[in-house]
Amino acid sequence: MDKYRRLRARVVASKEHASDVLVVPTEATDEQLLRCHDRRYIEAVQTGSLSTAEIRRIGFPWSPKMVSRSRRSTGATIAAARAALTDGFSVNLAGGTHHAMTDAGEGYCVFNDAAVTIRTLQAEFEIQRACVIDLDVHQGNGTAQILAGDSTAFTLSIHGVRNFPLRKTASDLDVPLPDGTNDVTYLRELESALDVVSRNGPFDLAIYLAGADPYEHDRLGRLKLTKHGLVQRDLAVIRWCQKRGIPLAIAMAGGYASTIDDIVDIHASTVSLASRASRSVV
Repeated sequence: MDKYRRLRARVVASKEHASDVLVVPTEATDEQLLRCHDRRYIEAVQTGSLSTAEIRRIGFPWSPKMVSRSRRSTGATIAAARAALTDGFSVNLAGGTHHAMTDAGEGYCVFNDAAVTIRTLQAEFEIQRACVIDLDVHQGNGTAQILAGDSTAFTLSIHGVRNFPLRKTASDLDVPLPDGTNDVTYLRELESALDVVSRNGPFDLAIYLAGADPYEHDRLGRLKLTKHGLVQRDLAVIRWCQKRGIPLAIAMAGGYASTIDDIVDIHASTVSLASRASRSVV
């Protein structure tokens, strides 16, 4: 979790973001979470009555702070999406918890912020249709499971084919990549995938999971994208949204490089590109 603290400190200290508005989000409510998660699961998380197996599957121990952090991270993506509808682009400096399923957490994900955000804004008649552009190196199995069969939400996941999770849940479009995939191949596959997403539009909102873990020096990534390649990835998504007038909410998702400054560099670059896009200078 240290990367999130460092990222926020980096953003606050940057003159580039002096005019950007940073807010402390509220926690997602039970009503919002229940649009995607079972009541039993929500109550078990809230009260600390998850089983040992459920806690092991999530990957970190239960605590009141864990509950608050998980609710607030989901609330932050909801807030980012609302801001994007007004401003065009917005960023949650955390989030991207795409392994959380209807009745279980997994892979450091407790509640699924993208799915909850989409269902919440739909229920409030803020949007009708949305897409999830998941470029974390791990497949977005939880998002795919929650939104399966929902014609109002399109899920794209570009991920390492041999990476976690072992059992993948089919997204509307999955692009599995072999170990060692480089910038050129990745960006070509992304362009083709975005063409498919376009054909399944229009969309009132896009949620982009801008994982730092496709980076070549990520401990868990297994792909070979450079920092420059990740910039080009972010620009491709941002420009795709700009061209179509789709509001974009961005969540940071994963990042596990041995040098934490590398993770913060990648995330901070994503935030910077989104900030520039909001001023239409990308």
